[in-house]
Amino acid sequence: MNPGHYTPPTQLGRNTLDLLWSRTRQQGDMPGFAKAISAILGAMRGEDDHEFDMTQTVLSDPVLTHKVLRLANSGMYSAFGQRVNTVSKAVLVLGLDAIGHLALGLKLIEELSQATPDSVSAHVEMEKAVLAGMVAQQVASSAGNLKAEQAVVCSMLHTLGRMMVTFYMTDYWARLQAHGGPGNEAAAAPEILGLSLPEVGYATAAHWGLPQHLIDGMRPLAPMQPGEEVSGADWMAGLSTMAARCADVLWHDDANGAAEVHALIDNYAGMLGMQPEVVVEAVEKAKVMAVADLTIAPLSKPAERRARQLASTRLRAEGNRILIGGLSDLRGALGTANPGQMVSMALETLHQGFDFSRSVAFVRNHKEHLYSARICMGEGAAELQDLMVFGDAYEPNVFHAALNSDRVIFIDNARDPKFAAKLPQWWKSTLSDARCFVVLPLSANGHPTGFLYGDWDDSFPPIQLNQTEFNLINDIRALLVQSVEMRHQLELVANKVA
Repeated sequence: MNPGHYTPPTQLGRNTLDLLWSRTRQQGDMPGFAKAISAILGAMRGEDDHEFDMTQTVLSDPVLTHKVLRLANSGMYSAFGQRVNTVSKAVLVLGLDAIGHLALGLKLIEELSQATPDSVSAHVEMEKAVLAGMVAQQVASSAGNLKAEQAVVCSMLHTLGRMMVTFYMTDYWARLQAHGGPGNEAAAAPEILGLSLPEVGYATAAHWGLPQHLIDGMRPLAPMQPGEEVSGADWMAGLSTMAARCADVLWHDDANGAAEVHALIDNYAGMLGMQPEVVVEAVEKAKVMAVADLTIAPLSKPAERRARQLASTRLRAEGNRILIGGLSDLRGALGTANPGQMVSMALETLHQGFDFSRSVAFVRNHKEHLYSARICMGEGAAELQDLMVFGDAYEPNVFHAALNSDRVIFIDNARDPKFAAKLPQWWKSTLSDARCFVVLPLSANGHPTGFLYGDWDDSFPPIQLNQTEFNLINDIRALLVQSVEMRHQLELVANKVA
């Protein structure tokens, strides 16, 4: 079969494709993929200045740019020896084909994940295709195959026929299920559609103008026997077949799935030139990715994820109510409470509102040129209080940066090795089990007077503060600063009177 042309063997098959193309024109290509890939394929096939065309194509998409650069600097390509900082160099390092396939795979994943088909069956098939791509990428990378990106595309396209029918021909899919039974739609396809589901996929790929090596990689291929010669095209087709079948099993996450996956791996590992245990490990990595990235697959435990999200939303909402209530108390106390009392109220409000693991108020001693912890909250914090002392002379770390800039600083990953130099020794010896933390500097008349600190340890999920929470933090901070400045003004007046 040549790219761009596929002729079904029967009139019924030709009628089916005519109907399919008519519906895609009415609804838009599934789901816009054909348009998205035209520039990529053009850059891969271009006759003049291929590298420039591909560079421009990649740079037009910020997400794709990021992924290309990340791949060029990954372990798979580290043998090239130096960091790749530009797409132009990435094209030279990886080659046009690798980047072209990476781009195709990314676009297909994006389109599938963003699609909202009316048919639940279509959504299921799309998620299985994404999962197949994850399996293929992990297996190909474990095999050291530099065509991992091609493997992703071929594996996702392996069930393209099923995706097209479930997405555009839901009435025909219902007939296939009624005729063959759920799970046996493929057996009924020749009679109902006049061509097999893989043939629908071939026809679609040809209709989109995909290159022949991708169409060859889509084909179903039974495991080859020991001693048979395995061509590059066979290897790719074998991997895409195994990945798609593994995805079909893994998606359901049922008790029998593990045994079926192991059987598939045992059947295909030999022709892939890999040890079964290596393939098993690669598939397990793909499962971990799938739990985070898929949405409706039983494997991703959507009900549990939704429950966690709802619980997190409720906690954040309750936390914000605590912050708003504490802010109101601080406003009411502004005229009567001294700065120390205000700081204590603010620290308690922040500790409860953000559910910090530990909260600490630091005060500056101008005479001794020191910052020291005065109030500590949270398990084990009080025992560390005497150790949390440091000089007020500027040092290039995150705390002095916050004090000098007089801006709230939020650190979402305090354990990033690249960030270690910005953390002072006193913090490393007392608070280093924190995963993320926030610093609220306090100033009076432009001079730092102290700061509030709160952190979260590993018992909390990853934290990201939203704009509402930043606004509440800054409102609390502003009241504390106002309290200090009011106290300062009163002292000035008292000294003049005296």
